[in-house]
Amino acid sequence: MPLAIVVLAAGRGTRMVSSKPKVLHPIAGLPMLFHAMRPASELHPDRCAVVAGFGAEQVSQALGKHAPHAEIAVQKEQLGTAHAVDQARGMLADFDGDVIVLFGDTPFIRTETLQAMLEARRAGADVVVLGFEPADPARYGRLVLADGRLQRIVEAKDASPQELQIGLCNSGVICCGRKNLFDLISRIGCGNAAQEYYLTEIVEKANDAGLACSVVTCGEEETLGINSRSELARAEAIFQNRARQAAMAGGVTLVAPETVFFAPDTRLDRDVLVEPHVVFGPGVQIGEGAVVRAFSHLEGCQVGRAAVIGPYARLRPGSCIGEGAKVGNFVETKNATLEAGAKANHLSYLGDARIGAAANIGAGTITCNYDGVMKHRTEVGAGAFIGSNSALVAPVSVGAGAIVAAGSVITREVSADALALGRAEQDNKDGAAERLRQRVRKTAAE
Repeated sequence: MPLAIVVLAAGRGTRMVSSKPKVLHPIAGLPMLFHAMRPASELHPDRCAVVAGFGAEQVSQALGKHAPHAEIAVQKEQLGTAHAVDQARGMLADFDGDVIVLFGDTPFIRTETLQAMLEARRAGADVVVLGFEPADPARYGRLVLADGRLQRIVEAKDASPQELQIGLCNSGVICCGRKNLFDLISRIGCGNAAQEYYLTEIVEKANDAGLACSVVTCGEEETLGINSRSELARAEAIFQNRARQAAMAGGVTLVAPETVFFAPDTRLDRDVLVEPHVVFGPGVQIGEGAVVRAFSHLEGCQVGRAAVIGPYARLRPGSCIGEGAKVGNFVETKNATLEAGAKANHLSYLGDARIGAAANIGAGTITCNYDGVMKHRTEVGAGAFIGSNSALVAPVSVGAGAIVAAGSVITREVSADALALGRAEQDNKDGAAERLRQRVRKTAAE
Protein backbone atom coordinates (compact mmCIF):
# COMPACT_ATOMS: atom_id res chain seq x y z
CA MET A 1 0.00 0.00 0.00
CA PRO A 2 1.45 3.42 -0.91
CA LEU A 3 2.25 5.67 2.04
CA ALA A 4 2.18 9.43 2.51
CA ILE A 5 3.37 11.43 5.50
CA VAL A 6 1.82 14.72 6.60
CA VAL A 7 3.89 16.60 9.17
CA LEU A 8 2.27 19.47 11.05
CA ALA A 9 4.85 22.22 11.53
CA ALA A 10 2.85 25.45 11.46
CA GLY A 11 3.02 26.47 15.11
CA ARG A 12 4.99 29.48 16.24
CA GLY A 13 5.86 28.09 19.66
CA THR A 14 5.46 31.28 21.66
CA ARG A 15 6.98 29.70 24.77
CA MET A 16 10.25 29.25 22.88
CA VAL A 17 10.53 33.09 22.80
CA SER A 18 12.22 32.94 19.41
CA SER A 19 12.16 34.56 15.99
CA LYS A 20 12.38 31.19 14.26
CA PRO A 21 9.74 28.47 14.08
CA LYS A 22 9.65 26.05 16.97
CA VAL A 23 10.27 23.03 14.74
CA LEU A 24 13.63 24.43 13.57
CA HIS A 25 15.16 24.48 17.05
CA PRO A 26 17.90 21.84 17.13
CA ILE A 27 18.27 18.57 18.95
CA ALA A 28 21.79 17.19 18.56
CA GLY A 29 22.44 19.82 15.90
CA LEU A 30 19.50 18.80 13.68
CA PRO A 31 16.19 20.72 13.66
CA MET A 32 13.58 18.79 15.64
CA LEU A 33 11.37 18.71 12.53
CA PHE A 34 13.76 16.28 10.89
CA HIS A 35 13.98 14.11 14.00
CA ALA A 36 10.20 13.81 13.69
CA MET A 37 10.48 12.96 9.98
CA ARG A 38 13.38 10.48 10.11
CA PRO A 39 11.50 7.47 11.56
CA ALA A 40 8.83 7.82 8.87
CA SER A 41 11.49 8.16 6.17
CA GLU A 42 12.70 4.65 7.05
CA LEU A 43 9.29 3.40 5.87
CA HIS A 44 10.13 4.86 2.42
CA PRO A 45 6.95 6.91 1.98
CA ASP A 46 5.88 7.79 -1.54
CA ARG A 47 4.94 11.35 -0.56
CA CYS A 48 5.83 13.70 2.25
CA ALA A 49 3.95 16.95 2.93
CA VAL A 50 5.03 19.45 5.57
CA VAL A 51 2.41 21.97 6.68
CA ALA A 52 4.13 25.21 7.69
CA GLY A 53 2.77 28.50 8.98
CA PHE A 54 4.87 30.89 11.04
CA GLY A 55 8.30 31.18 9.40
CA ALA A 56 7.22 29.11 6.40
CA GLU A 57 10.09 30.47 4.32
CA GLN A 58 12.62 29.35 6.95
CA VAL A 59 10.98 25.92 7.08
CA SER A 60 11.11 25.71 3.28
CA GLN A 61 14.83 26.54 3.28
CA ALA A 62 15.50 23.88 5.92
CA LEU A 63 13.57 21.31 3.90
CA GLY A 64 15.69 22.14 0.87
CA LYS A 65 18.80 21.30 2.90
CA HIS A 66 17.65 18.29 4.90
CA ALA A 67 14.63 16.83 3.06
CA PRO A 68 14.49 18.08 -0.54
CA HIS A 69 11.93 15.39 -1.44
CA ALA A 70 9.31 16.93 0.88
CA GLU A 71 6.55 19.22 -0.37
CA ILE A 72 5.40 22.20 1.64
CA ALA A 73 1.89 23.50 2.24
CA VAL A 74 1.27 26.78 4.02
CA GLN A 75 -1.42 27.21 6.68
CA LYS A 76 -1.99 30.95 6.50
CA GLU A 77 -4.44 30.99 9.42
CA GLN A 78 -3.98 28.85 12.51
CA LEU A 79 -7.43 27.26 12.74
CA GLY A 80 -6.63 23.98 14.45
CA THR A 81 -5.03 20.63 13.70
CA ALA A 82 -7.75 19.35 11.35
CA HIS A 83 -7.49 22.58 9.36
CA ALA A 84 -3.70 22.13 9.23
CA VAL A 85 -3.98 18.61 7.81
CA ASP A 86 -6.53 19.86 5.29
CA GLN A 87 -3.87 22.13 3.77
CA ALA A 88 -2.31 18.97 2.27
CA ARG A 89 -5.56 17.95 0.58
CA GLY A 90 -4.65 19.45 -2.79
CA MET A 91 -1.15 18.03 -3.03
CA LEU A 92 -2.44 14.54 -2.11
CA ALA A 93 -5.49 14.67 -4.39
CA ASP A 94 -3.93 12.17 -6.80
CA PHE A 95 -2.61 9.90 -4.04
CA ASP A 96 -4.26 6.57 -3.23
CA GLY A 97 -2.91 5.00 -0.08
CA ASP A 98 -2.41 5.42 3.66
CA VAL A 99 -1.55 8.71 5.35
CA ILE A 100 0.27 9.07 8.67
CA VAL A 101 -0.13 12.44 10.39
CA LEU A 102 2.86 13.42 12.52
CA PHE A 103 3.82 16.50 14.51
CA GLY A 104 7.03 18.38 13.82
CA ASP A 105 7.56 19.08 17.52
CA THR A 106 7.31 15.40 18.56
CA PRO A 107 10.75 14.03 17.69
CA PHE A 108 10.98 10.60 19.32
CA ILE A 109 8.31 8.37 17.78
CA ARG A 110 10.01 5.21 16.54
CA THR A 111 9.81 3.58 13.12
CA GLU A 112 8.58 0.39 14.80
CA THR A 113 5.64 2.29 16.29
CA LEU A 114 4.63 3.70 12.90
CA GLN A 115 4.96 0.23 11.40
CA ALA A 116 2.61 -1.12 14.07
CA MET A 117 0.05 1.52 13.09
CA LEU A 118 0.28 0.47 9.45
CA GLU A 119 -0.16 -3.18 10.45
CA ALA A 120 -3.31 -2.23 12.38
CA ARG A 121 -4.59 -0.63 9.17
CA ARG A 122 -3.86 -3.83 7.27
CA ALA A 123 -5.75 -5.75 9.96
CA GLY A 124 -8.92 -3.85 9.16
CA ALA A 125 -8.94 -0.60 11.12
CA ASP A 126 -10.00 2.44 9.10
CA VAL A 127 -8.56 4.94 11.57
CA VAL A 128 -5.63 4.14 13.85
CA VAL A 129 -4.72 6.46 16.73
CA LEU A 130 -1.44 6.31 18.64
CA GLY A 131 -2.01 6.20 22.40
CA PHE A 132 0.21 6.13 25.47
CA GLU A 133 -0.11 5.82 29.23
CA PRO A 134 1.66 8.75 30.95
CA ALA A 135 2.74 8.78 34.56
CA ASP A 136 0.51 11.84 35.02
CA PRO A 137 -2.39 11.86 32.54
CA ALA A 138 -4.02 14.99 33.98
CA ARG A 139 -3.67 17.32 30.97
CA TYR A 140 -4.02 14.81 28.14
CA GLY A 141 -7.03 13.87 26.05
CA ARG A 142 -8.37 10.41 26.93
CA LEU A 143 -9.02 7.56 24.51
CA VAL A 144 -12.43 6.08 25.26
CA LEU A 145 -12.71 2.43 24.19
CA ALA A 146 -15.62 0.01 24.14
CA ASP A 147 -15.24 -3.68 23.28
CA GLY A 148 -11.69 -3.01 22.16
CA ARG A 149 -12.69 -0.34 19.65
CA LEU A 150 -11.94 3.36 19.96
CA GLN A 151 -15.16 5.30 20.37
CA ARG A 152 -13.99 8.87 20.85
CA ILE A 153 -11.27 11.17 22.12
CA VAL A 154 -12.30 13.45 24.96
CA GLU A 155 -10.17 16.39 26.10
CA ALA A 156 -9.29 16.46 29.80
CA LYS A 157 -11.26 19.67 30.40
CA ASP A 158 -14.37 18.07 28.90
CA ALA A 159 -14.00 14.64 30.49
CA SER A 160 -16.35 13.27 33.13
CA PRO A 161 -14.93 12.06 36.46
CA GLN A 162 -15.23 8.50 35.17
CA GLU A 163 -13.40 9.36 31.94
CA LEU A 164 -10.65 11.09 33.89
CA GLN A 165 -9.86 7.70 35.43
CA ILE A 166 -8.81 6.42 31.99
CA GLY A 167 -5.04 6.13 31.76
CA LEU A 168 -4.80 5.72 27.98
CA CYS A 169 -4.14 9.10 26.37
CA ASN A 170 -4.01 10.61 22.91
CA SER A 171 -0.69 11.41 21.21
CA GLY A 172 -2.31 13.13 18.25
CA VAL A 173 -0.66 10.83 15.69
CA ILE A 174 -3.10 9.06 13.38
CA CYS A 175 -3.03 6.73 10.39
CA CYS A 176 -5.88 6.63 7.89
CA GLY A 177 -6.56 6.05 4.23
CA ARG A 178 -6.27 9.25 2.20
CA LYS A 179 -9.88 9.30 1.00
CA ASN A 180 -11.36 8.65 4.45
CA LEU A 181 -9.00 11.16 6.08
CA PHE A 182 -10.09 14.12 4.02
CA ASP A 183 -13.75 13.03 3.87
CA LEU A 184 -13.84 12.90 7.67
CA ILE A 185 -12.02 16.22 8.04
CA SER A 186 -14.64 17.87 5.85
CA ARG A 187 -17.27 16.87 8.44
CA ILE A 188 -15.47 18.43 11.40
CA GLY A 189 -16.92 21.72 12.62
CA CYS A 190 -15.53 24.55 14.73
CA GLY A 191 -18.35 24.94 17.23
CA ASN A 192 -16.06 25.20 20.24
CA ALA A 193 -14.78 28.02 22.39
CA ALA A 194 -11.61 28.42 20.32
CA GLN A 195 -13.53 28.15 17.03
CA GLU A 196 -10.93 25.72 15.71
CA TYR A 197 -11.13 22.48 13.77
CA TYR A 198 -9.75 19.66 15.92
CA LEU A 199 -8.31 16.52 14.39
CA THR A 200 -9.35 14.56 17.50
CA GLU A 201 -12.96 14.75 16.27
CA ILE A 202 -12.10 12.45 13.39
CA VAL A 203 -12.75 9.42 15.63
CA GLU A 204 -16.37 10.30 16.37
CA LYS A 205 -16.98 11.18 12.73
CA ALA A 206 -15.50 7.86 11.69
CA ASN A 207 -17.68 5.90 14.11
CA ASP A 208 -20.74 7.83 12.94
CA ALA A 209 -19.88 6.73 9.39
CA GLY A 210 -19.61 3.09 10.45
CA LEU A 211 -15.82 2.97 10.17
CA ALA A 212 -13.60 1.01 12.55
CA CYS A 213 -11.21 2.88 14.86
CA SER A 214 -8.42 1.24 16.84
CA VAL A 215 -5.48 2.17 19.06
CA VAL A 216 -1.79 1.29 18.93
CA THR A 217 0.24 2.15 22.03
CA CYS A 218 3.79 3.32 22.65
CA GLY A 219 5.90 4.50 25.57
CA GLU A 220 5.37 7.98 26.99
CA GLU A 221 8.86 9.15 26.01
CA GLU A 222 8.05 8.64 22.33
CA THR A 223 5.23 11.18 22.50
CA LEU A 224 7.22 13.96 24.15
CA GLY A 225 6.25 17.28 22.58
CA ILE A 226 8.58 20.28 22.64
CA ASN A 227 7.03 23.62 23.58
CA SER A 228 9.69 25.41 25.62
CA ARG A 229 13.44 25.72 26.00
CA SER A 230 13.37 23.52 29.08
CA GLU A 231 11.54 20.79 27.15
CA LEU A 232 14.08 21.21 24.35
CA ALA A 233 16.87 20.60 26.87
CA ARG A 234 15.04 17.51 28.14
CA ALA A 235 14.74 16.24 24.56
CA GLU A 236 18.47 16.78 24.02
CA ALA A 237 19.20 14.76 27.16
CA ILE A 238 16.92 11.94 25.98
CA PHE A 239 18.56 11.84 22.56
CA GLN A 240 22.09 11.89 23.94
CA ASN A 241 21.37 9.16 26.47
CA ARG A 242 19.97 6.94 23.72
CA ALA A 243 22.97 7.64 21.47
CA ARG A 244 25.46 6.88 24.25
CA GLN A 245 23.77 3.62 25.15
CA ALA A 246 23.65 2.57 21.49
CA ALA A 247 27.35 3.39 21.03
CA MET A 248 28.40 1.37 24.06
CA ALA A 249 26.16 -1.53 23.04
CA GLY A 250 28.00 -1.47 19.70
CA GLY A 251 31.42 -1.92 21.29
CA VAL A 252 32.51 1.69 21.87
CA THR A 253 34.16 2.71 25.14
CA LEU A 254 32.96 6.03 26.56
CA VAL A 255 35.10 6.86 29.57
CA ALA A 256 32.58 9.42 30.87
CA PRO A 257 29.41 8.87 28.83
CA GLU A 258 27.50 11.82 30.24
CA THR A 259 30.11 14.24 28.84
CA VAL A 260 30.12 12.96 25.23
CA PHE A 261 27.68 14.44 22.71
CA PHE A 262 26.55 12.85 19.46
CA ALA A 263 24.86 13.99 16.25
CA PRO A 264 22.07 11.88 14.70
CA ASP A 265 24.43 10.40 12.08
CA THR A 266 27.54 9.82 14.22
CA ARG A 267 29.07 6.43 13.40
CA LEU A 268 31.69 4.84 15.65
CA ASP A 269 33.11 1.41 14.88
CA ARG A 270 33.86 -1.14 17.59
CA ASP A 271 36.75 -0.64 19.99
CA VAL A 272 36.77 3.11 19.51
CA LEU A 273 37.76 4.84 22.75
CA VAL A 274 36.25 8.23 23.50
CA GLU A 275 37.62 10.20 26.43
CA PRO A 276 35.59 12.82 28.38
CA HIS A 277 34.14 16.03 26.94
CA VAL A 278 34.11 15.14 23.25
CA VAL A 279 31.56 16.63 20.83
CA PHE A 280 30.61 14.91 17.57
CA GLY A 281 28.92 17.24 15.10
CA PRO A 282 27.12 16.03 11.97
CA GLY A 283 28.85 13.74 9.50
CA VAL A 284 31.46 11.97 11.64
CA GLN A 285 32.73 8.43 11.05
CA ILE A 286 35.38 6.89 13.32
CA GLY A 287 37.21 3.69 12.37
CA GLU A 288 37.85 0.64 14.52
CA GLY A 289 40.28 1.07 17.39
CA ALA A 290 40.68 4.83 17.02
CA VAL A 291 41.08 7.00 20.10
CA VAL A 292 39.44 10.40 20.52
CA ARG A 293 41.02 12.13 23.45
CA ALA A 294 39.41 14.61 25.81
CA PHE A 295 37.98 18.00 24.81
CA SER A 296 38.04 17.36 21.07
CA HIS A 297 35.41 18.62 18.60
CA LEU A 298 34.75 16.76 15.35
CA GLU A 299 32.33 17.45 12.49
CA GLY A 300 32.05 16.42 8.85
CA CYS A 301 35.12 14.18 9.01
CA GLN A 302 36.38 10.62 8.69
CA VAL A 303 38.92 9.08 11.06
CA GLY A 304 40.66 5.85 10.10
CA ARG A 305 41.46 2.74 12.09
CA ALA A 306 43.77 3.16 15.08
CA ALA A 307 44.14 6.90 14.55
CA VAL A 308 44.55 9.16 17.58
CA ILE A 309 42.74 12.49 17.82
CA GLY A 310 43.39 15.09 20.50
CA PRO A 311 43.27 16.05 23.24
CA TYR A 312 41.86 19.48 22.38
CA ALA A 313 41.79 18.79 18.64
CA ARG A 314 39.30 20.25 16.20
CA LEU A 315 38.46 18.40 12.99
CA ARG A 316 36.33 20.54 10.67
CA PRO A 317 34.35 19.44 7.60
CA GLY A 318 36.31 17.73 4.85
CA SER A 319 38.96 16.33 7.17
CA CYS A 320 40.05 12.75 6.45
CA ILE A 321 42.46 11.22 8.93
CA GLY A 322 44.15 8.02 7.74
CA GLU A 323 44.88 4.78 9.52
CA GLY A 324 47.24 5.24 12.45
CA ALA A 325 47.57 8.97 11.88
CA LYS A 326 47.77 11.41 14.78
CA VAL A 327 46.17 14.82 15.23
CA GLY A 328 47.30 16.12 18.58
CA ASN A 329 46.55 18.85 21.07
CA PHE A 330 45.37 22.20 19.74
CA VAL A 331 45.58 21.07 16.12
CA GLU A 332 42.84 22.18 13.73
CA THR A 333 42.17 20.62 10.34
CA LYS A 334 39.75 21.70 7.60
CA ASN A 335 39.31 20.06 4.20
CA ALA A 336 42.57 18.26 4.87
CA THR A 337 43.73 14.69 4.38
CA LEU A 338 46.35 13.11 6.62
CA GLU A 339 47.38 9.83 5.05
CA ALA A 340 48.31 6.70 6.99
CA GLY A 341 50.76 7.32 9.81
CA ALA A 342 51.03 11.07 9.28
CA LYS A 343 51.45 13.15 12.43
CA ALA A 344 50.54 16.67 13.47
CA ASN A 345 50.99 16.50 17.20
CA HIS A 346 50.93 20.09 18.43
CA LEU A 347 49.52 23.57 17.84
CA SER A 348 49.01 23.50 14.06
CA TYR A 349 46.44 24.55 11.47
CA LEU A 350 46.10 22.40 8.35
CA GLY A 351 43.53 23.69 5.88
CA ASP A 352 42.97 22.68 2.24
CA ALA A 353 45.90 20.30 2.44
CA ARG A 354 47.10 16.78 1.79
CA ILE A 355 49.71 15.41 4.18
CA GLY A 356 51.40 12.30 2.82
CA ALA A 357 51.85 9.00 4.61
CA ALA A 358 54.21 9.09 7.59
CA ALA A 359 54.91 12.81 7.14
CA ASN A 360 55.59 14.83 10.29
CA ILE A 361 54.16 18.28 10.87
CA GLY A 362 56.11 20.16 13.52
CA ALA A 363 54.55 22.20 16.31
CA GLY A 364 53.20 25.58 15.28
CA THR A 365 53.09 24.82 11.56
CA ILE A 366 50.30 26.39 9.53
CA THR A 367 49.12 26.14 5.96
CA CYS A 368 48.39 29.67 4.71
CA ASN A 369 45.48 28.62 2.52
CA TYR A 370 43.54 31.88 2.16
CA ASP A 371 44.78 34.95 0.29
CA GLY A 372 41.82 37.13 1.20
CA VAL A 373 39.88 36.15 -1.92
CA MET A 374 40.47 32.48 -2.73
CA LYS A 375 41.49 29.25 -1.02
CA HIS A 376 44.59 27.38 -2.20
CA ARG A 377 45.96 23.90 -1.53
CA THR A 378 49.12 22.63 0.12
CA GLU A 379 50.64 19.26 -0.76
CA VAL A 380 53.13 17.57 1.57
CA GLY A 381 54.69 14.36 0.28
CA ALA A 382 55.09 11.05 2.05
CA GLY A 383 57.75 10.99 4.73
CA ALA A 384 58.39 14.73 4.60
CA PHE A 385 59.42 16.55 7.76
CA ILE A 386 58.11 20.06 8.42
CA GLY A 387 60.01 21.81 11.18
CA SER A 388 58.32 23.66 13.99
CA ASN A 389 56.81 27.10 13.47
CA SER A 390 56.83 26.87 9.68
CA ALA A 391 54.36 28.63 7.36
CA LEU A 392 53.48 26.88 4.09
CA VAL A 393 52.08 29.62 1.83
CA ALA A 394 49.65 27.98 -0.58
CA PRO A 395 49.55 27.07 -3.36
CA VAL A 396 52.71 25.17 -2.58
CA SER A 397 54.04 21.61 -2.49
CA VAL A 398 56.72 19.89 -0.46
CA GLY A 399 58.05 16.72 -2.04
CA ALA A 400 58.33 13.27 -0.52
CA GLY A 401 61.13 12.92 2.00
CA ALA A 402 61.91 16.65 1.98
CA ILE A 403 62.83 18.59 5.13
CA VAL A 404 61.64 22.11 5.88
CA ALA A 405 63.81 23.77 8.50
CA ALA A 406 62.12 25.13 11.61
CA GLY A 407 60.84 28.68 11.37
CA SER A 408 60.72 28.69 7.57
CA VAL A 409 58.24 30.50 5.35
CA ILE A 410 57.82 28.35 2.25
CA THR A 411 56.47 30.07 -0.85
CA ARG A 412 57.95 27.90 -3.63
CA GLU A 413 57.94 24.20 -4.46
CA VAL A 414 60.29 22.03 -2.45
CA SER A 415 61.48 19.03 -4.46
CA ALA A 416 61.65 15.50 -3.08
CA ASP A 417 64.40 14.91 -0.52
CA ALA A 418 65.45 18.58 -0.58
CA LEU A 419 66.25 20.70 2.47
CA ALA A 420 64.39 24.01 2.43
CA LEU A 421 65.39 26.98 4.60
CA GLY A 422 63.14 29.99 4.32
CA ARG A 423 64.39 32.21 7.11
CA ALA A 424 66.90 35.02 7.63
CA GLU A 425 70.43 34.02 8.60
CA GLN A 426 71.11 34.35 12.33
CA ASP A 427 73.51 37.14 13.25
CA ASN A 428 75.01 37.23 16.77
CA LYS A 429 76.53 40.60 17.93
CA ASP A 430 78.77 40.00 20.94
CA GLY A 431 78.22 42.44 23.86
CA ALA A 432 75.30 44.18 22.13
CA ALA A 433 72.77 43.06 24.74
CA GLU A 434 74.50 44.90 27.57
CA ARG A 435 75.00 48.02 25.44
CA LEU A 436 71.29 47.99 24.60
CA ARG A 437 70.32 47.69 28.27
CA GLN A 438 72.52 50.65 29.23
CA ARG A 439 70.97 52.81 26.51
CA VAL A 440 67.45 51.93 27.66
CA ARG A 441 68.29 52.71 31.30
CA LYS A 442 69.78 56.06 30.35
CA THR A 443 66.69 57.00 28.36
CA ALA A 444 64.42 55.97 31.24
CA ALA A 445 66.39 58.12 33.69
CA GLU A 446 66.19 61.29 31.58
